[in-house]
Amino acid sequence: MIDLGISKMALIGAVALIVIGPEKLPGVARMVGTLLGRAQRYVNDVKAEVNRSMELDELRKMKDTVESAARDVEHSIHSSARDVGQSLSGTAVEALSPESVEGAPVYPVYKPPRKNWRLKQGAVPHWYKARNGVRTRALSGAARVARYRPHKFN
Repeated sequence: MIDLGISKMALIGAVALIVIGPEKLPGVARMVGTLLGRAQRYVNDVKAEVNRSMELDELRKMKDTVESAARDVEHSIHSSARDVGQSLSGTAVEALSPESVEGAPVYPVYKPPRKNWRLKQGAVPHWYKARNGVRTRALSGAARVARYRPHKFN
C-alpha cells in the first residue's frame, strides 16, 4: 500500500484546501471517502470470489479422490466375488440349489396381498387417538348432551 504518514496527509490537505477552496472541500472529501469505500468493497468482493473458487477446486479434488477410492473398493469386491464364484465347483452349486439342477431358474411363488392391507397399513393406532383425544365412536345427539351436561352436586 501507499505509505502515508501524518506529515504527508497534512501536506495533501493543505494543497487541497488551496486548490479546491474551503467551500467545496467538505463535499469533495465526502465524495473521495465514498469512492474509497466502494474501492475497498470491490477489492473485498474480488478476494472473496478468489477464495470461493480455490475452495471449489479443493472440493472437486476431494470429490475425485473419494470417487476413485469408491471405484477401487467396488472393483476389489467384484474381483473377490468373482474369485469365490470360480472357486465353487459345479457340484457345490448343484448342492446349494437342487431345484435349478435342470437349468431352469427358480422364482418365488406369487402370493396375493392380504385383504384390506391398505386400510390396515394406514390405520391410526388406538393409543395415538386416545392420547390426542380423537373420537373413535360416533355419539348420538342425546348421548352427547348427556355426556357433556354439567353435573349437579347436592
